[in-house]
Amino acid sequence: MTPLLSVVDLKMHFRIRGGSVYAVDGVSFDIARGETVGLVGESGCGKSTLGKTIVGLIKPTAGAVYLDGNPISGLSRRALRPLRPRLQMIFQDHYASLNPRLTVGRIIEEPLLVHGMRDRKERRARVASLMRRVGLHPEAAGRHPHEFSGGQRQRIGIARALALNPRLMICDEPLSALDVSVQAQVINLLRDLQREFGLAYLFISHDLSVVRHIADRVMVMYLGRIVEVAERRTLWSLPLHPYTRGLIAAVPVPDPETAGRRRRELLEGEIPSPSNPPSGCRFRTRCPFAAPVCAGRDPPLRPVAAGRWVACHFVEEAPGGGVRYPGDGGPMATSGGPHGRALG
Repeated sequence: MTPLLSVVDLKMHFRIRGGSVYAVDGVSFDIARGETVGLVGESGCGKSTLGKTIVGLIKPTAGAVYLDGNPISGLSRRALRPLRPRLQMIFQDHYASLNPRLTVGRIIEEPLLVHGMRDRKERRARVASLMRRVGLHPEAAGRHPHEFSGGQRQRIGIARALALNPRLMICDEPLSALDVSVQAQVINLLRDLQREFGLAYLFISHDLSVVRHIADRVMVMYLGRIVEVAERRTLWSLPLHPYTRGLIAAVPVPDPETAGRRRRELLEGEIPSPSNPPSGCRFRTRCPFAAPVCAGRDPPLRPVAAGRWVACHFVEEAPGGGVRYPGDGGPMATSGGPHGRALG
């Protein structure tokens, strides 16, 4: 079956004085219908740029984006307009993404008007239905964004994105700057909407705890490239790439006893500049297992087990099945079973 979204060797390089910023540098992946794919990584790794490039807010330097098998990355704004209802975005800044001069009703109504719903009564009914669906009172349609809380403004953004019945939504840090209780409400809303409308999500976040609860698969991004892809439970049971292991080790654990027993593999150093990435493996300057081969050759993102892709020279299939990863010596630990549970 044709994936809902296919991204093929996508690149987004920004020209600067003396060179380029390699924000996205050769990213490829698919998203199936109804699937939630999480995209995680440190700030500045290119996550948001990737999302904006996919929806066409930024024209890519190279590569292609396909929606339902149709190329959309090279289309003009006029040619892309009929396809835009299928692909929508929820923005990180839930205040800046809403026009402060427009009422909430007008903000949600605008995409309906742009895409040809001329009947005013029909539009108003659709706006009221959308507001109720995201947990807002239709009576508040005449108010302006600044009169709402952060969580309510994010619900407004979700309602606007839903207005055209999309198939895929790019969620760019939709929970940033929200209280934990409000985050849980928004996550539950997104899940309910997915079940009701059959939506697929690309869920971009730096918060691995959130992605762990909402994603089916997870992609880990570092300095413009994807370094690991795995099913959610497999990734947390046995992360393979040293960068992924460092990210998961940095997630706070509420139980002190569990935290004390957990193996600590904290990341050291700063992420290099995307305008001057290291040669070979881009993570080698922070990797505790780096070797000369890492500086001389860039490891490709390759399959190492069913549903598992890793960009590391030292991750390989283990004898008898499973996967071996660096740093444990000898016949490194292996993953077994459908959920990647560590054996041994």
